[in-house]
Amino acid sequence: MFELMFCGLFTVLPDYLYRRFAQGKRFGRELTLFSVWYELRYGLTGCLMLTITLITIVFYYHPSTTDATSFFRTVSILPEKPGRVKEVMVVNGERVEAGDVLFALDDSAQRAAVLTAESKVKEIEVAFVTADAELAAAESLINQAKAALNQAQEEFDVRNKLLTEGSPATSEREVERLQNVVDERIAGLDSAEAQKQAVEAKINEQLPAQLASAEASLAQAEVELEKTVVSAAITGDIQQFGLQPGDVVNPLLRPAGVLVAAEVMDGEFQAGFKQVNKPVIKVGMIGEITCASLPMKIVPMQVSYVQEYVAAGQFRPSDQLVDIQDRARPGTIAIRMSPLFEGGTDQIPPGSKCIANLYTNNHDVLHGDEDLSVGRWLFLHMVDTVGLLHALILRIQAMLLPVQTLVLSGH
Repeated sequence: MFELMFCGLFTVLPDYLYRRFAQGKRFGRELTLFSVWYELRYGLTGCLMLTITLITIVFYYHPSTTDATSFFRTVSILPEKPGRVKEVMVVNGERVEAGDVLFALDDSAQRAAVLTAESKVKEIEVAFVTADAELAAAESLINQAKAALNQAQEEFDVRNKLLTEGSPATSEREVERLQNVVDERIAGLDSAEAQKQAVEAKINEQLPAQLASAEASLAQAEVELEKTVVSAAITGDIQQFGLQPGDVVNPLLRPAGVLVAAEVMDGEFQAGFKQVNKPVIKVGMIGEITCASLPMKIVPMQVSYVQEYVAAGQFRPSDQLVDIQDRARPGTIAIRMSPLFEGGTDQIPPGSKCIANLYTNNHDVLHGDEDLSVGRWLFLHMVDTVGLLHALILRIQAMLLPVQTLVLSGH
């Protein structure tokens, strides 16, 4: 409507003034309801064409959208395993810091598992002491076997020498018996040494492996015990939290509440513009927003990021081929906008519904390009000038937003 009135000043009004004062035609006589189209056909046609052209230029070079908001991050309050609530440390709406304990689950089974694992570790540590005693006993048996072997060997050597010299003090039968005793003592020594090696293997390999396994089981049991205490992963506000002792929580079916992050992207806003505006949207463009949560207030913004892909084109691999006709919605160009001045969006609550404008600025081209043609110079001047019209429309929307929301919405 504003564009139509503006264009009518340069088309319909001059046509009417010419008919009225140059041709002497008056409303109610020559200019009637039935003849106004014929009499003002040039002005009306020119007004329509100029209005359409102006609206196209305004909305192309100075894009606008009603899909602008500031997203904020939430984290579900969940235990890693299902369980029954034992104790609740916080209340709904409370601000918590990262690491603060929120609630605790029943941990009787986990504590029993920790005690069992600790007992197993102590048992293996005691086994090390027992193995050391066994090693000392094995070494004693080796010394005993060596002494018995030496004694039998000496006696055998003496009897064997006497037998070789033909002494009647011994007999071949006695020498054979002593040889068997020496062999028996050698076997006893080998058995004692094998027993020592077995004890050493037990100390150096078996028991350390068992101890490591027991310590790993203890660590796992302690981790499972720690999982019964649920802490805040981030700093934020607790919402939708009505947990009571005795309630059962489940990470898949029944979360305990929602934790709203305290940091909300430093006042950034996200907006979606039509794909046809993609060639003119650049990082650094100046824009403005007005939000329902802060009525009759215009906040200067600046484009900080332009997403180089359209979200409507994403897909997930499945057992069915994607049919293009099922993607009827064209999707939008997503951008991020930061406040032009520090603290400009502090009064706007995260998640607010906003209207956003962007403005094309050709100042650098107009003052820096010496080879710019006259036609191009006039066109760029006109583009920058009609941006004022769009800014005026945004301010009208900001003034009408409370009326539309509170009176004309029907709610």
